[in-house]
Amino acid sequence: MTNILSVENIELYYDHIYALKGVSIDVAEGETVALIGANGAGKSSILRAITGLRPLKSGRILYQGERLDGASASDIVRRGISMVPEGRRAFPLMSVKDNLLMGAFTRTDKAEIEQTLESVLTRFPRLRERYHQQASTMSGGEQQMMVIGRALMARPKLLLLDEPSLGIAPKLVQDIARAIVAISRDEKVSILLVEQNSRMALSISNRAYALSTGSIALSGNSRELMNDDRIKAAYLGGEL
Repeated sequence: MTNILSVENIELYYDHIYALKGVSIDVAEGETVALIGANGAGKSSILRAITGLRPLKSGRILYQGERLDGASASDIVRRGISMVPEGRRAFPLMSVKDNLLMGAFTRTDKAEIEQTLESVLTRFPRLRERYHQQASTMSGGEQQMMVIGRALMARPKLLLLDEPSLGIAPKLVQDIARAIVAISRDEKVSILLVEQNSRMALSISNRAYALSTGSIALSGNSRELMNDDRIKAAYLGGEL
């Protein structure tokens, strides 16, 4: 398969402290790849590097065969990458409708925006029920559905998800996991999933990388990693 994303030997620092050292990962077209590991392992730093939120010390990032590192945030979105940040980052005083439409800010095709909006509301029926409701009045799980929907409004080719299960009730975690699988299958979107709930991440991804202190410790097929004793001992504490 052709890689849509290649992260090649990157290093990233926060001041003088390294967060990533010699990290290389790739995501193929239509593939879901998980990044697992403890807090502070460097998972979210990889997403910050991809989206340009943190500059690289060295290495490079290729998207569809072209350099991505150094691009502006708006250019990254226009090129087909959307991110669902950790902690949801909803616009709390805005309605569900307006939060969703914020995801289409780079688009001008009004008729197609309406089609995408309808598709998002069909995928997440709770958002249709709460369409005119203020975002801050919804549960954490409902807000997570909304920000995933907001990211889909940009019609991404690559979707970055940062800890989508964090702070969400177990029943809604299952709904979010099923939605991620469906998005990959139905929308043909490649997904890079950062998730501390390693059991969930491995169960819905094709491949995975396990990070430890800013480096790749293990990588491989997710089903095989699920049965790897080293992964079981170190990471499989989450329940789907």
